[in-house]
Amino acid sequence: MDVTIAQGAFRGAPIDGTSEGRTFKGIPYASAPIGDLRWAEPRPPQQHDGTADATRYGPTVSTPPQRSQVLDELIPDPSRPGENGLNLNIWSPDISASAPVFVWIHGGGFATGAGSTSAFDGSAFARDGVVAVTINYRLAAEGFLHLPGAPGNRGLLDMVAALEWVRDNIAAFGGDPDRVTIAGESAGAMAVCTLLAVPRARGLFHRAIVQSGSAHHVHPLERAELVAPELAAELGVEATVAGFSAVPVEELHAATNTVIGRLTSGQDPRFAEFRRLAFQPVIDGDVLPEHPIDAIAAGAGAGVDLLIGTNADEYGLFVGPTGMADKLTEEMLVETTRRLVDDPADLVDMYRAERPGATPAELFVALQSDWFCVAPADRLLGVLRAAGRPVHSFQFAWNPPTYEGMLGACHTLEIPFVFDTLRDPWGRALRGADAPQSLADEMHAAWVAFVRDGDPGWPEYGDRRRVRRLDVSSTTVEDPLALTRQIWDGRPL
Repeated sequence: MDVTIAQGAFRGAPIDGTSEGRTFKGIPYASAPIGDLRWAEPRPPQQHDGTADATRYGPTVSTPPQRSQVLDELIPDPSRPGENGLNLNIWSPDISASAPVFVWIHGGGFATGAGSTSAFDGSAFARDGVVAVTINYRLAAEGFLHLPGAPGNRGLLDMVAALEWVRDNIAAFGGDPDRVTIAGESAGAMAVCTLLAVPRARGLFHRAIVQSGSAHHVHPLERAELVAPELAAELGVEATVAGFSAVPVEELHAATNTVIGRLTSGQDPRFAEFRRLAFQPVIDGDVLPEHPIDAIAAGAGAGVDLLIGTNADEYGLFVGPTGMADKLTEEMLVETTRRLVDDPADLVDMYRAERPGATPAELFVALQSDWFCVAPADRLLGVLRAAGRPVHSFQFAWNPPTYEGMLGACHTLEIPFVFDTLRDPWGRALRGADAPQSLADEMHAAWVAFVRDGDPGWPEYGDRRRVRRLDVSSTTVEDPLALTRQIWDGRPL
């Protein structure tokens, strides 16, 4: 069945397991970011004659390869050639209906990833009465390099353009533009929180889901301004639009990964503040006027229903599969912690006191998980709680048997449960072949309920700090992050 909008007509395909469901893939929401548009704000998509085939995924955006071969094998990013990676995919239960809309923003450290990752298939959402949309956006240098002569935060502007496209066109695909939920994991969740503070995004979404991200991962302008000169020096060009435009894409990507390593390794005191991500949104005074956590505390995003949570063992992803568990010594643990705080030995001792007998690797997972994901999420929940704003919270706690149980409820593990795509091979080596479908049924239903009604099925966070712990036998617990809050109170995040 075809759908026609001002941009042109698109032919989709049936969704298996549904009677009226249709999927439309690879629809451009902006013009191709090539030539003069490579470093520019996104422009409206070009119109086309005839009926465009929307039965297959479109191109992915140009990105550096994942920097970890292990993770690239476990949770691979798709790569599809083509000029216009600024496209989106739709799964609709019925194009004649007016269903709530779920827009997924992928993670990948603002440097890798794609909306067409197989685990993000939205068929189950369509099956359950929700229009699902997944998007691509510009990444790494093209998306987030703060560059003189180019608009800042181009990746964020791509997200805004995609949401504007949804507002203007989703009704033709069976979606209700007045019931839009944005959601994301990792960098996607950071983007969701940041969009709450982006004036141009105001009114484009009505609910938001934050998985393993927070409102803390942005660069102040003075830090962001260090990146372009360093990347230009690596390439031997001027730090200008013209200079970077003259570099072949593959060469830019190779230099980008080199510079990411240099900025985040902790070896060069010039880059001491780059503790994890080299590319991320920038507080530029324009697209992002102020720090998201401050904007939210001042009322940004008021009226947006929120569902916020983390995984119990986020950093297990970077320890269990990589072999770090066997290599991490006590001395290495203290040195890696030194990059986060001024009193690393004291902080390690605090974690050890609560985990007697834990190995250095286990303490590393607990400490780094709290610093990167859990404590920032707790501070965001605290800001919302202090303002009396309604919010629901969760903790994904299922521990798979893989890697001798060392993986824990790690980063990215919850995604196929949310999408009800456990049968997909993406991430299967992490979760194992017998991941509990009952937990996927529960989580997917909760996300659908939140998208539809703003209530996932458990009490709000509120004064009692209630959190739904999602496991084979899920329970609602009170203030599970009290110890994390106590340890990180007053410490930088």
